[in-house]
Amino acid sequence: MIRAMAGLIALLFVLGLLTGGAGFGWPDPAIILELRLPRTLLALLIGGGLGLSGAVLQGALRNPLADAGLLGIAGCAGLGAVVTFYWGISEAFAPALPLGGMIGAAIGCAALVLAAGRAPSGPSLILAGVAVSAIAASLLAVALTLAPNPYALAEITFWLMGGLDDRSLLHLALAAPPIIAGAAVLLRTGPGLDALALGEEVAASLGRPVGATLRATSLGVALAVGAGAAVAGGIGFVGLIVPHLLRPLLGERPAALLPAATLAGAALLLAADLAARALPLLLPLAEEPRLGVITALLGAPLLIRIALRSAP
Repeated sequence: MIRAMAGLIALLFVLGLLTGGAGFGWPDPAIILELRLPRTLLALLIGGGLGLSGAVLQGALRNPLADAGLLGIAGCAGLGAVVTFYWGISEAFAPALPLGGMIGAAIGCAALVLAAGRAPSGPSLILAGVAVSAIAASLLAVALTLAPNPYALAEITFWLMGGLDDRSLLHLALAAPPIIAGAAVLLRTGPGLDALALGEEVAASLGRPVGATLRATSLGVALAVGAGAAVAGGIGFVGLIVPHLLRPLLGERPAALLPAATLAGAALLLAADLAARALPLLLPLAEEPRLGVITALLGAPLLIRIALRSAP
């Protein structure tokens, strides 16, 4: 299965390099290097980070509805980026947008760990995440309400819908290191997640410190998802549905899902980004739809199907 997904990712990656606004084909090498390659690599990295984060969070919190949005990290990253829009910093200094998002994600992670307490548990981390998410959403609403002009409001709203268009090698250089570092942290949580599946008390009796596993989960999600949200805006449903798609094939053991969830998340976002680019070529659309809208349209029906299948 891993080989099949790797082959699918390779195919989608090549198609991503060959598909653009002008149609399908091999363009000028400068277009490949400066536009399509960074966009395709970012889709691969961000999708992998979202899929892996969803699998780890659902295992750590023993909650099938857990994803990165539950902890508020993505919301804080979006808030940090919106601040750079609001004060005009991103216009004067282009890297300020992703950097602001990463700073917001770091602040959100720190607030999450502090709110969860010195000995975090699954319920305390969920409650802390809900609180951080609510605060970030409230501040985002304030920023939208007090936008200095309609153009700033439209730009902020457009960015929050998520997308990878016009992303450059600079965005890739800023986002790739934290995403890779976060994925490395999350992949090491496998044994702790297997122990947590038996309950927190059993995990502690097996010598797996619950607090350390949950803190590592928070840190890894902040790095992987926060950096992705800082560059691409809001992209939902990937981390939520990928583990559900894999469990019928790989079983319920959390650690067994992690490598496959990384690849499946990457493939899903590559396919969604490819669809966003191809739709204006196939339908009478003035411009390509936002990537966050595509993932929602793909994810919501799958989630409904999973819910109906699991109903008694």
